[in-house]
Amino acid sequence: MTRTRAYRDGALHKEDFPVAAVSDFLAEPDTTVWVDLCEPSEADLAELADELGLHRLAVEDAVQEHQRPKLDRYDGHAFLTAYAVRFDAESGRVTPSELAAFLTPRALVTVRKDDGFDIEAVVRRWDQGADLAKAGMPFLVHGLLDYIVDGHVEAVQALDEQVESLEDLVFDDRPDQSHLQHRSFQLRKSLTKLRRAVLPMREVISSLMRPDLRLADELTRPYFEDVHDHARHAAEQTESLRELVTTIRETQLNLQSNRLNLIMKKVTGWAAVIAVPTAVTGFYGQNVPYPGNGAPSGFWASTVAVLVLSVGLYALFKKKDWL
Repeated sequence: MTRTRAYRDGALHKEDFPVAAVSDFLAEPDTTVWVDLCEPSEADLAELADELGLHRLAVEDAVQEHQRPKLDRYDGHAFLTAYAVRFDAESGRVTPSELAAFLTPRALVTVRKDDGFDIEAVVRRWDQGADLAKAGMPFLVHGLLDYIVDGHVEAVQALDEQVESLEDLVFDDRPDQSHLQHRSFQLRKSLTKLRRAVLPMREVISSLMRPDLRLADELTRPYFEDVHDHARHAAEQTESLRELVTTIRETQLNLQSNRLNLIMKKVTGWAAVIAVPTAVTGFYGQNVPYPGNGAPSGFWASTVAVLVLSVGLYALFKKKDWL
């Protein structure tokens, strides 16, 4: 599955042409080419690598999965790895989609490791920002990074709402402890995945803005700085959310422990109250003579003792907030 586009003088010139024609378009002045490949093998990239002079190590990284987000520089081109993310609010899961890209002076080659990366959304951004197309390669790179970083920001905001909902559940009168534990664990796991995709993007974009790469010129620098600012904000918020989820988990355990202590306190208080009639009736159940033995006065004395002592203990425990 291959997509191709050629831009000339800031306008879309042609698209969906064969990969073999890339070198022909690059031979024309003021022309920028984009090639997109989905799940290619190393052999699939061989022809393109020969035409564009791509480094062998970069080609190997492009087809291998689970690369960290990075920007590697080679002679004549740079190699970028990044992750787009999708967040499912119902399950609380973050799904990353890996993307590799080769950046040459006049060509952008994107390599998707799976079809989860919505490349059509990137194309729509390019079409909507056609006024920047005259910048050439920086225009394509900015649109790609802008889509990825905006996805990070949306995922962070959605997770923020989930964490706020989790906070409300913690302070319910009768919280579902099992659901809380599962949800907090799932959110922490999702934040860990998101952190791996989001945090390195600050350094990646900073490296792309270096003058020697000649991407962020006078026209495009404000756009790259805007993307960098969003990436930095997403990274900072991701770190804050991880700490907040940890705090919520600790608060949940503390509240659970406090509730258990309160229950034990009440059970102990009631046990003390119940012990009074047990002791009194046990005393009057002796098989030896005692004052009031076999007489109505003994019954009434024991009854009064049970009532007075039980009510007295209950009032004392209630005053001390033990019941």
